[in-house]
Amino acid sequence: MPGGKSKKTLYTIHNKASLISGGKGYFDRLEQLINTAKQTIHLQTYIYDDDETGNKIAEALMAAAKRGVGVYMLLDGYASQHLSSVFINMLKDAGIHFSFFEPLLRSKNYYFGRRLHYKVVVADAACCLVGGRNISNRYNDMPGTPAWLDWAVYTEGEVATGIQDVCIKRWNNHCGKAERITATAMPVYKVEDECHIRIRVNDWVNRKTEVLQAYMQMFATAQEEMIVMSSYFWPGKKLVSKMADAANRGVHVKLVLASISDVKLAKYAERYMYRWLFKKNIEIYEYNKNVLHGKIAVCDKKWVTIGSYNVNNISARASVELNLDIMNEAFAATTHKQLSDIINTDCALVTSAIYGKEYNFFEQLFQQAAFILLNIIFFVFTFYFRRRRKHAA
Repeated sequence: MPGGKSKKTLYTIHNKASLISGGKGYFDRLEQLINTAKQTIHLQTYIYDDDETGNKIAEALMAAAKRGVGVYMLLDGYASQHLSSVFINMLKDAGIHFSFFEPLLRSKNYYFGRRLHYKVVVADAACCLVGGRNISNRYNDMPGTPAWLDWAVYTEGEVATGIQDVCIKRWNNHCGKAERITATAMPVYKVEDECHIRIRVNDWVNRKTEVLQAYMQMFATAQEEMIVMSSYFWPGKKLVSKMADAANRGVHVKLVLASISDVKLAKYAERYMYRWLFKKNIEIYEYNKNVLHGKIAVCDKKWVTIGSYNVNNISARASVELNLDIMNEAFAATTHKQLSDIINTDCALVTSAIYGKEYNFFEQLFQQAAFILLNIIFFVFTFYFRRRRKHAA
């Protein structure tokens, strides 16, 4: 491929990428990104808590705003609605531009359940963090309490310009006219390294299903192995079919799922699917060291997708999600090793025999009921009269 960006693949080429798994490592890098920003910071996330972690990041953001950096915060209007007016006014008084994405009910937009689920921070169109961590103590390593298992990727280079464009468009779509901003030319941040990265957005209402299509493509093209980690696993029929096809042609499919879940109904429903997965010779590993919140997959040690997207119908059709696809063998090898180490040391293999001993007839019946109930809840809270004719990134 030629230098710059390939129109065919949408991959940017000149980038650096590093994988971050720990809570402290993530928030240390986030503070560094904020503290070194010179012109702009965009932070868009699902959950922002007014706790030790949230306050520390807020202090860094306010300091950046006071030194003249344009700071823009867009938080989900449901998951972050608990923030007090005192906290929000403190941010605004420091010069931070603040807005919520979609109040809980917006009937004129034809839906009830759409949420801003992605977790993105980009500075100066030069460096960014994309992953699954919210801004909260739960996602940080606190004294005596390790962070939930999650992932992020820190990148420098061309892809950061695209991430900033996505953030500006999202901001302009969900703030008042007076707060709208225009992308300005930024100094080109040159990276000599080559690491192919593309931005994938899922926003079903606006006819974007790029992350779902990436997973479909992964399963369709995998030749040897697929490892998928998902905190809430509940795939739709099309992806289920691709998974089955991959397993049938001999691809070694490994799913790393939660043993300890913060959403118990979802876990019961997820386990209902295990019997089908066993029949397709798909391996199931339950992570039992802590709460699993990560969303990441690696295909044939060559291709990684990482971000906010869970392999379920909510991410596919109800939430706004953002992942990065990284096509780089060194990065994929690192990711594969870390996932394999977790499988080997912190997970329990669930087989059909183990499942049958662990859950009796009535427990399996309850799992089925949970699966049915989850589908009903999904239908009620994500009912769309129609998808929009035009889409916005």
